[in-house]
Amino acid sequence: MSKLTRFEDYKDRYDNVRFDRDDKGVVTITLHTDGNSIIWAPGTAHDEVAFAFSDVAGDPEAELVILTGAGDNFIVDYTYGDAGQPVPAVFMERLGWSGYQLITNFLDIQVPCIAAINGPTELHSELALLCDVVIASEDATIMDRAHFAQGVVPGDGTHVVWPLVVGQNRARYFLSTDLKLTAREALEWGAVNEVVPKSDVLTRAHEIADKLLVKPLTTRRFTRHLLTQPFRKAAVAELNHGLLLEGYGMQVFTPTGDRPLWQEH
Repeated sequence: MSKLTRFEDYKDRYDNVRFDRDDKGVVTITLHTDGNSIIWAPGTAHDEVAFAFSDVAGDPEAELVILTGAGDNFIVDYTYGDAGQPVPAVFMERLGWSGYQLITNFLDIQVPCIAAINGPTELHSELALLCDVVIASEDATIMDRAHFAQGVVPGDGTHVVWPLVVGQNRARYFLSTDLKLTAREALEWGAVNEVVPKSDVLTRAHEIADKLLVKPLTTRRFTRHLLTQPFRKAAVAELNHGLLLEGYGMQVFTPTGDRPLWQEH
């Protein structure tokens, strides 16, 4: 549960998250690193985005949220270390804790959320899909490059969100074949609601925001809560399970020498 926050207290708190709020109460969350597309990394951007969501969730003056990226990409670049290097259990426990906060804190935001996917996204696409409206630029592509494509179990939220949005069969296909969806394909799948020119992504998001803002705040809050309830239930049931399997599966990056996988008795 988020604590009470004020925009002035958190707007300059993070290096990888920029906040803007207009006179209508629309809070725009822009993911970035030094003003350019965000570089996702454990302990920095990964944690900051999770905590930033909690701050927005606790802000009673936030009327609506727009989530977008800086530069040409939504989320593409990341640093998690090299395959073949030991992965300490304490690292995965810490990353799993942060990964849980990333999803649950975003679901704690109790006003409508609009995703403005400004370009390619290759990890944590589930954050966009957790928004109530998803607008994508024509050049946007969506894939899950950080998990199964790298030999990692896709268990930190993608496995919860994608099946609910596009169905079990499409989600399993997407998460286990290194598939890269174009914006149009994502639209056909139902993962994206609209595809617009790159220069119009934020403009369109604000146009939709204006339509939603005419409804009473209570209606907007309760509708967001109601329509995200399936994601909440799925997160409670499966998020920690997925994080556990992802962390355990990361042993594939730890050198094992000649030790057999199965020990005969």
